[in-house]
Amino acid sequence: MATRTLIRPTGFVDAPFGYDGKVARLAGGMTFFASVELLHIDGNRRASTELLSVEALESRLDDSLAPQWHVLTGSRAALQLGERIVRLDQPQVMAILNVTPDSFSDGGRFGDPMTAVEAGVRMASEGAAILDVGGESTRPGAQSVWAQDEIERVRPVIERLSAGGSAVSVDTRKSEVMTAALQAGARLVNDVSALTFDPRSAEVVSAAGAPVILMHHLGPPETMQQDPRYDDVLVEVYLWLEERIAAAEAAGIEKSRILIDPGFGFGKTVAHNLELMNGLALFHSLGCALVVGASRKRTIGALSNEAPADERLGGSLAFALKAVEQGAQILRVHDIPETIQALRVWRGLRDQALTPRMA
Repeated sequence: MATRTLIRPTGFVDAPFGYDGKVARLAGGMTFFASVELLHIDGNRRASTELLSVEALESRLDDSLAPQWHVLTGSRAALQLGERIVRLDQPQVMAILNVTPDSFSDGGRFGDPMTAVEAGVRMASEGAAILDVGGESTRPGAQSVWAQDEIERVRPVIERLSAGGSAVSVDTRKSEVMTAALQAGARLVNDVSALTFDPRSAEVVSAAGAPVILMHHLGPPETMQQDPRYDDVLVEVYLWLEERIAAAEAAGIEKSRILIDPGFGFGKTVAHNLELMNGLALFHSLGCALVVGASRKRTIGALSNEAPADERLGGSLAFALKAVEQGAQILRVHDIPETIQALRVWRGLRDQALTPRMA
């Protein structure tokens, strides 16, 4: 017997014109869908599924499904990042700026603060809405970095970029680093541990009134890729993120300031990552903006004759477009101009589809 039912949008259509009552808008964005898959779950896995039209679903909304439907089709509030406003009714790009010696793709490239600042300025000019500065690698097998070392890496970069008017986020698991970064001008915290690594991190984020990205992971970086297992990865990641959202709210963080990330590559096999990407639209029923970080991930290499990290642009763009087709609001990427170009073409297609045709 199923214990609850989740709603996954599917049956995406180009435009809603002429389909009143038959299509719905996904998370207030530029994507519309005509059907849903109901996932009847028992514990942490699917017991059965059911495919329904939007029209049929709306006649079956009850006390269990109606709240999901409300947030699934509702708008996401824009992010207020200092003086910058980042709208979430269209996909945005978050640029990865690692000031580390050992990140999986760009470790060592931006180790010098001025080199990192110059790279950040260039990324912003190329169209990145947010610059995500990280001072600790969390790639599989990476070792933890002492908080003070991490602060010394990120603080001068954040200070200069924020002073120049960029919207800056800090990629960290540590409350001391969060505090220093927020004081330096960061306006968003991106925590790959979803506020579980450091017991003080939720308090720091709440007190600062900053938005936070909660990312799913399975174990610490040192061990997360050692034979990760799930009964049903899509359902388990959903339920885990649901719990972390509730914990963040209990700590005083408003839900409108919570973003979620399914954590591609963080304790997942190639098959797990692909299943998550195929089912990505499910996560919108959690009611938070969706961040996707699949850029240059190992899954792309595994599907491309083990292409090295710096030769995974095509696969990164494929994942990016698959994500925005399912309503993802923020793409966290390495290749900014190429991703921006792909999104402009995608946006052109959407704008054309959403231009009413004259009779």
